[in-house]
Amino acid sequence: MILYSISGLLRRFLVELGLAGLMLFESIILAFRRPFKFDYIVKQMEFVGVKSLPVVFLTGTFTGMVLALQTYYGFRKFGAEGLIGVTVALSMTRELGPVLTGLMVAGRAGSAMAAEIGTMRVTEQIDALVVMALNPIKYLVVPRVVASFFMLPILTIISDFLGILGGYLIAVKLLDVNEGAFLNRIYKYLEFQDIYVGLIKAACFGVIFAIVSCYKGFYTRGGAEGVGRSTTQAVVVSCVTILVADYVLTSLLF
Repeated sequence: MILYSISGLLRRFLVELGLAGLMLFESIILAFRRPFKFDYIVKQMEFVGVKSLPVVFLTGTFTGMVLALQTYYGFRKFGAEGLIGVTVALSMTRELGPVLTGLMVAGRAGSAMAAEIGTMRVTEQIDALVVMALNPIKYLVVPRVVASFFMLPILTIISDFLGILGGYLIAVKLLDVNEGAFLNRIYKYLEFQDIYVGLIKAACFGVIFAIVSCYKGFYTRGGAEGVGRSTTQAVVVSCVTILVADYVLTSLLF
């Protein structure tokens, strides 16, 4: 009985993984085919990027502040307070910036994507698009994937900057760490690779949460209850997949 349940879960997981992979593949192909839905893409870029600025602002700033505060108490024991700046900078650009931005935007924008597309599915609006000879993947999924792919790196840059700024305010202005040591260590040890690898991660996370959210919404069943279930699953699966992908990308890129 247990083996039967496990095999059923594994089979369902493989089916959903295959369907999501096919949706991603079709989205990539359709993104380069006419007609190009630039107005839809810009609308989604505003939704994913501009409207996520407040949560990214708070997340990035307070992450840098907490990181500076914690590293100060640890480094003070060894007289290494001058390393706080580069520690905050490397942590934000390599890991915390892209990962936290991906998680927060997945929770805010990904849930909305799943709910919107799921509502369209249960109210038969997607079927109406098919009847009108409009490809629902091209119309609904591609703009969201493209927008997320481009906006997540931009949001990550903002998060990185705010995190380093928050760390500077706490370390230099509050804890009296030497300003020159704080900034010079960042300039000396922070490399361009640390930044662009983080941006590559962010772009991948954007595609991941957009595809997962669109997939969960696209295959919604069960009316209003199904929409709620799909929205919850989209956020949970997106966040878990982002964390797994972060490990894989870190292993490959560093």
